[in-house]
Amino acid sequence: MKKIIVVFLVFPLLILAQPNFDKGEKLFKEGKYEQAQPVFESSLKENPNHLKTLEYLGDIAGHQKAWDKAIVYYKKLKLLKPSEANYYFKYGGVLGMKAKESNKFRALGLIGEVKASFEKAIALNPKHIEARWALVMIYIQLPGIVGGSETKAIKYSNELLKLSPVDGFLSRGQIEEHFERYPSAETQYKKAIAAGSTKTGNKMLASLYKNKMNQPEKAAKIKI
Repeated sequence: MKKIIVVFLVFPLLILAQPNFDKGEKLFKEGKYEQAQPVFESSLKENPNHLKTLEYLGDIAGHQKAWDKAIVYYKKLKLLKPSEANYYFKYGGVLGMKAKESNKFRALGLIGEVKASFEKAIALNPKHIEARWALVMIYIQLPGIVGGSETKAIKYSNELLKLSPVDGFLSRGQIEEHFERYPSAETQYKKAIAAGSTKTGNKMLASLYKNKMNQPEKAAKIKI
């Protein structure tokens, strides 16, 4: 009897929360993030552990560059569903952005957790492409003294190549470009274009010609 009473008490709240969520989701998908935010916040009060509401609010906070707020939402998602790779990926992403905008000492204290979050995403989803991309960029951008490693960047790039030739070639191109091996980067970008990455590959190749190889005439011939 008590269970029946509880159901009747909770059911109206669920009905009330769902229209709020649906409205917020519609606004979010239309790119109206500022309008969607208070709707989702209202929905969350009725259902504090609703995963998709938390994720949307985290995404909105990230879009607004409110890193601390986004961290809170994604951290809660990790606790509620520790088997979901994307929650770790998104948590690592906003934590990385916070590190990027922090002073050097604060950033160094966050890098380990950023890496661990992306690695956890890969462990949960061995085919997670975005997490490997993130690790490639981290390892080439960090100085070696604080954990940067070309070897590790190449390792993840090779893994990307097996999962997606386009991403493998593009990521290897980024590595080669970062270390100023421009002809090699050019080759990798051309391979990516041949593999099907016309838009991103063309953009990266044109940027390489224009900004690194001092060949603006070649850049001008590339359709972006």
